[in-house]
Amino acid sequence: MEGLLHGCSVSISILKKTASNDEEDDDYENEEGSDPNSCWVLKIGSKVRAKIDENLQLKAFKEQRRVDFVANGVWAIKFFSPEEWDSFTKTYQDCLFQNTYGYEANDENKLKVYGKDFLGWANPEVADDSMWEDAEENLMKTPPAKTPLKEGHDLTEEFEEAAANGSAIQSLALGALDNSFLVSDSGIQVVRNYNHGIQGKGIYVNFDDGKLSARRGANANYLTPRKALLMKAETNMLLMSPMNELKPHSKGLHQLDIETGKVVSEWRFEKDGADITMRDITNDSKGAQMDPSGSTFLGLDDNRLCRWDMRDRRGMVQNIVNESTPVLNWTQGHQFSRGTNFQCFATTGDGSIVVGSLDGKIRLYSISSMRQAKTAFPGLGSPITHVDVTYDGKWILGTTDTYLILICSLFTDKDGKTKTGFSGRMGNRIAAPRLLKLNPLDSHMAGANKFRNAQFSWVTENGKQERHLVATVGKFSVIWNFQQVKDGSHECYQNQVGLKSCYCYKIVLKDDSIVDSRFMHEKFAVSDSPEAPLVVATPMKVSSFSISSRRLHL
Repeated sequence: MEGLLHGCSVSISILKKTASNDEEDDDYENEEGSDPNSCWVLKIGSKVRAKIDENLQLKAFKEQRRVDFVANGVWAIKFFSPEEWDSFTKTYQDCLFQNTYGYEANDENKLKVYGKDFLGWANPEVADDSMWEDAEENLMKTPPAKTPLKEGHDLTEEFEEAAANGSAIQSLALGALDNSFLVSDSGIQVVRNYNHGIQGKGIYVNFDDGKLSARRGANANYLTPRKALLMKAETNMLLMSPMNELKPHSKGLHQLDIETGKVVSEWRFEKDGADITMRDITNDSKGAQMDPSGSTFLGLDDNRLCRWDMRDRRGMVQNIVNESTPVLNWTQGHQFSRGTNFQCFATTGDGSIVVGSLDGKIRLYSISSMRQAKTAFPGLGSPITHVDVTYDGKWILGTTDTYLILICSLFTDKDGKTKTGFSGRMGNRIAAPRLLKLNPLDSHMAGANKFRNAQFSWVTENGKQERHLVATVGKFSVIWNFQQVKDGSHECYQNQVGLKSCYCYKIVLKDDSIVDSRFMHEKFAVSDSPEAPLVVATPMKVSSFSISSRRLHL
């Protein structure tokens, strides 16, 4: 097969490379029983030789008979005929499947990988998209008071706040009430929430003020908190630190009283009298951090999903001056057999739980049981590193290194009622997911950096709609219009091959690698803005952006 590369005619081949001898077969043949150590590679003249996987970020343009991709640069190939373009893209998709799953791309193996209820994921061109359309129609019946980010809107930087004490920002803890918090390796900077972003109050809480270092010596792990969780109407913060740089798990956490600036307790995780670890913690529900009486939170480990209670069974208030470290009470949960490899989780407005796994699976648990998932979506071959869900549980957003996956959890039960996958088994009428990707040029500009922490904008009320999605990759904060992503007639989706992928986004570019990007609570949106401000944190500063119709070249 031949095509044009930068105006020059070149040969285009898809070859099989065997790991044991590094030899390449002449051309593509979808062989049964092939060497499990082999893989398919894309070879274009003498310029390109690269393994076929998601890192190529291949984007196909049917009308132009062209494909763009990334391989030590950005490349564009134009084919001489529609038939050659069709043949190449079909072969590429088959080889991508085989390189990802280790099976030949046929119907039997796709059934093995995805399961009978998810064949629409394997053949998205014929998948039932009616649930996406129904959701879009329901949204259009009740027009929002504000319009999501469109071409005429831009992001205007309102505030920029330097990190206090010269300490690098490790994470953001956004509040829905008066304050938000910048967590560094030595303390917490308190900032004020405004309608146009966050701005410093001149208050800094040093971790040493909690007198932890006076007890049993200083704890180095305590000085590098990886996770900060607000609780009790945002007056308390739970800080969880990894055991070491290579292992994200933690044996316990510290409870900080923000109002006094003191560490009031150091908790450890225990089950049946034995110490255990947790990989992640999160609030019981989307709005739980605003509950002044909240005393429970959720925990996740590789094979555990549970709820912890900070109330002492003996009715005693335990604090940092006690000799013994208090133990959190395991109140609900399940320890699974090996193999779940949980990585991340999030909660809906009613407390339902979504969990992402190393194998790419996304599981949905109801509020009544953590033992068995109501729904388990198959993986697409890439680990889920972060997951989020809308307040109403209808939409799930998973982060992988090279793309985001957006899943519609709606289905119609046997009685004709519309439900989510958190409340019942979805059967076989399951819509194919949609992918959110960078175009090849932006992907190349992002370099080796990976997508991180994709999230919906933040609402905590029934009837409110999330309007945007934001993710971080290197120095980029990438923003998608949620309504546009859901629109099946959107121009991005025309004539695509494989799962529908949306490439329409806006980028906020910073001078330094971004720690995190999040939208503030929707109550901070103002009348001339379609969204609450976006907060973007780099190690040494945090910026707030408001969406307006003013022109800003990003």
